[in-house]
Amino acid sequence: MGDDHDESLPATEEAWRARLTPEQYEVLRRKGTERAFTGRYWNEKRPGTYLCAGCRTPLFSSAAKYDSGSGWPSFFEALDPEAIATSRDESYGMVRTEILCAKCGGHLGHRFDDGPPPTGIRHCVNSAALVFVPDEESG
Repeated sequence: MGDDHDESLPATEEAWRARLTPEQYEVLRRKGTERAFTGRYWNEKRPGTYLCAGCRTPLFSSAAKYDSGSGWPSFFEALDPEAIATSRDESYGMVRTEILCAKCGGHLGHRFDDGPPPTGIRHCVNSAALVFVPDEESG
């Protein structure tokens, strides 16, 4: 699967497929989604940092994670707002704000304006788009 700290991004879809698991590829590169309450991190409670599974950019802190009841990991703010890009998503007959990793363009999930204080924002993220690094393992 390659070096976790590799700064280069795959140039082709074949290279992305080689780098990611099938589930990660479906979510990050094809804008797929996992079913609610099935992802690896929806109920993760340990302190740590959530990285983009595509390029390992730090995206969210467990300090901003909360139980939204949605069945997906939810965060009221990003570690760095510049790390999250947005796009208008009109799929499935809805208008939503898609969130993407600003570095690699990977699909993360969607942003909603129904989150808790202090931001009122909910970043609803697919577990397959994330890699969790518990605090005891970070350096």
